[in-house]
Amino acid sequence: MLFAAACAPRPQAASVPTPAAQPVRPQVRQTSLYGLDAQELVGHFGKPALQIREGNSIKLQFRDTRCVLDAYLYPARDGQMRVTYVDTRGPSGADMDQAACILALETPS
Repeated sequence: MLFAAACAPRPQAASVPTPAAQPVRPQVRQTSLYGLDAQELVGHFGKPALQIREGNSIKLQFRDTRCVLDAYLYPARDGQMRVTYVDTRGPSGADMDQAACILALETPS
C-alpha cells in the first residue's frame, strides 16, 4: 500500500499569479500655486500656520525652518476663493525664489 502511494503522481504546487506591477506615478511638484483653492493648498503643504481674512481675501501662511509662503486667495469668476498672489521669503525675511520655497515646504525637513 505504501509502495502504491509512492508511485502516485505528486500534486503540483499551485502557482500564485504575480500581480502586475502598478506603474509608478511620478510625484508632481507644484511650481506655481496660482489658481489653486484653499483645499488644494492644504493638500500640498498641510495645515496653514496662519489664516487671516482681509476684506474679501484670505491669506494662508505656510512655513517651516527653511521658508515662509503667504498665499492670497480672492474670489474668482467661478465663485471659489483662488490664489492670485504668492509671496515667499526665507526665515530672515529676505526674498526667496517661489519654486525653491514650494519645494522646501513639500519636502520633509
